[in-house]
Amino acid sequence: MAEKYDVAVIGGGPAGYVSAIKAAMLGGKVILFEKDVVGGTCLNRGCIPTKSYIKTAETIEEIKNAGKRGIVNDPKTVVDMEQVVAYKDGVVKKLTGGVAGLLRSHGVTVISGEASLKDKTTVVCGGKEYAAAATLLCGGSVPGAIPIPGTELEGMLTSDTILDLKEVPGELCVIGGGVIGCEIATAFAAFGSKVTIVEYAQALIPMMDKELSAATEKSLKAAGITIMTATAVSQISKEGGKLTVKAGGNGIVCDKVLLCVGRKPDLSCLGSLSGEIKTEKRYVVVNEKMQTSIPNIYAPGDINGKSMLAHAAFKMGETAAKNALGAKERCKLSLVPSCVYTLPEVASVGMTEAEAVKTYGKDGILTGRFPFAANGRALACGHPEGLIKVIASKKYGELLGVHMMGAGVTEMIAEAASLMSAEVTVHEIAEIIHPHPTCSEAFMEACADALGKCIHLPKK
Repeated sequence: MAEKYDVAVIGGGPAGYVSAIKAAMLGGKVILFEKDVVGGTCLNRGCIPTKSYIKTAETIEEIKNAGKRGIVNDPKTVVDMEQVVAYKDGVVKKLTGGVAGLLRSHGVTVISGEASLKDKTTVVCGGKEYAAAATLLCGGSVPGAIPIPGTELEGMLTSDTILDLKEVPGELCVIGGGVIGCEIATAFAAFGSKVTIVEYAQALIPMMDKELSAATEKSLKAAGITIMTATAVSQISKEGGKLTVKAGGNGIVCDKVLLCVGRKPDLSCLGSLSGEIKTEKRYVVVNEKMQTSIPNIYAPGDINGKSMLAHAAFKMGETAAKNALGAKERCKLSLVPSCVYTLPEVASVGMTEAEAVKTYGKDGILTGRFPFAANGRALACGHPEGLIKVIASKKYGELLGVHMMGAGVTEMIAEAASLMSAEVTVHEIAEIIHPHPTCSEAFMEACADALGKCIHLPKK
C-alpha cells in the first residue's frame, strides 16, 4: 500500500519548498518531490544567479568610476567568466543546501524524481505511488519560445543556459526587453559584450510605469546597449559561425542570441488529470485560496500565472499549505512589489499612473516626484540618476502606486508596500521622519511633493 501523507508537494521551488515547510509547521505529514535541485528556477537559474552577475557588473562600474573620487588605479577591467560562473555556482549551492537543510529540520520527506498526479489522491514518482489527502502542484515555469525559424541553431541561449557561459560573447542579441532580458543585457554589457535588445512592444518592460520605462531605456542606452523597440523578429540564421537576427528591416549579426520572451507554466505535474484540472491560456486556474477546480488540489506559484515572482510564490505557497490543512485563508496579490535589477535599479508597487487615471480620472489623482539628483546621500555615493514617483487619490490621499528608479531602490520599495498595506495616506507619510542623509528620505519628499509642500524642491 502507498504510504499516506497529509500534504504532497510536487516541485521544490519558492512555492513548493515554502508550502512544504509551512504545512510541516502546522503539524502535517508532508512529502515533497523535486526532479532537479530544491530551490527551483529562482535559486538555481533565476533570481539569485542573475543578481550575482548584476553585482559583478556593479563592481565593474564602481572600479571604472573610482578615479572621480580620487582613487588612483587602472580602470581597465577584464572579466574571467569561469570565475564569475564559479562564484555564482557557489552562492547557488549554499542557498539550495540551506533549503534542503530547512526541509530536513521540519521533517519533510524529500523524494528526487519527476512526479505527477495519478488521480485526485495519488502521486506517482519513479514507479512508486504516494497517497495524500491534499496535493500542491508547484511545477513552476520554463523559458518561453517564439515560432520563428532558427531558434534551434547552435549559439541560441535561454535565460537558463546563458548563466553557464564560460566566455563573454563579443556580440549578444537579446530578443525580449522584459525584466529578465534587461537584467542580463545589463550584466553582459558591463562584462564587455556589445549588446542589442529587440523588443516587440512599444517600450521596454511594458508593464512598468511609462515614465520609468523611458528612463530605463535611456540608462541602458547610456551603458552602450542598442535598443530596438516596436520591432518583430522574423527569423534567425547562421553563416560562418555568426548568427543573424532578422528584426524589422535589419539584420543583427552576433555571436550569441538570448531568447528571452517570457516564461510558460510547466504542467507536467498534472499527469493523468491534465484534462480534468481547469486551465486557461496554459495556466492552472485557481481561486484566492489557491484551489484548483478539484478542491483538494492546489496550485500556487508560477504555474497559475497570477504573479510570476518568487516573493508572490512564497505567499501563495503559505496560503495553499494552510488551506490544505483546513484553513480558509485568501491570498491577495494587489500589492506585490516588482523589481528590475538593472543599473540603476527599478522597483514599483501598486498602480501605474495610466492605471490610476483610468480608475480615478486625471483630476482624481495626485502625483509627486523627487529626483535623486536632489538627494544628498545619492550625490555623495555618486548615484544621482533616477527618481521616486508616487501616485495618490486626491480625495482621501490613499497611496495608489509607488515607482522608483535609482541605486538600491529594490530594498526601499518594501517601505512603500508596507505603508500601502497598512493604508497609510500620503498626508501621513509626508510627516514621517526619515533619517538624513539617506536615499529613503526621497520617498517622503515625493509624498510631500504630491501635496505641493516639498521643502527640498523649488517652488512650483
